[in-house]
Amino acid sequence: MKTIDKIKEILKQNNGIITASQVTDANISRHYLKKMLDIGALAKVDRGIYIKPKMWEDKMYILQYKYSRGIFSHETALYIHGLTDRIPQKYTMTFPYGYHTHSLKEENVIIKKSVKDLYELGLTKGVSPCGNPIRLYDVERTLCDIVKGNNTCDIQIVNQAMKQYAKMPGNNIPLLFDYAEKVRVKPKILNYMEVLL
Repeated sequence: MKTIDKIKEILKQNNGIITASQVTDANISRHYLKKMLDIGALAKVDRGIYIKPKMWEDKMYILQYKYSRGIFSHETALYIHGLTDRIPQKYTMTFPYGYHTHSLKEENVIIKKSVKDLYELGLTKGVSPCGNPIRLYDVERTLCDIVKGNNTCDIQIVNQAMKQYAKMPGNNIPLLFDYAEKVRVKPKILNYMEVLL
């Protein structure tokens, strides 16, 4: 198989996105990325990230690639889980305390911080609206995050999400209460669930 065909195969497997590190991992010289850029077979979207020409950029996947410690959370996770129909104007990502987020200031991102003990609580895999894999918090953790006191989440979004969760098949109320205790929002979660269940 020719080198450019190998790159095309990686693009096919990754929904039209390829990174410089994927090329290196496949034992292909990064010189071929430049070659494909020059002939118009690739478009560069960011440092080390390339897509097929005329393809929609998957901002969420690109953010996840650039900031691998970031986890999509709050309103962004609600949207991915289908618990709100409001498309986020800015993506919300949670990082562990101590993670330097200086370069994120230029991105369209709301930055949240988490203590080490809670950072991976409820971490799951999801799919971006463009069909690429992303890391986000599960529904239960997301609900705890949006009711937290220091959050700026619109009360209508919170109410809608809680109502939808209460009706959702496969909801896990014991897990929700467990997370709520760990995140220290159990009284708020109990108030919502007493009304809705």
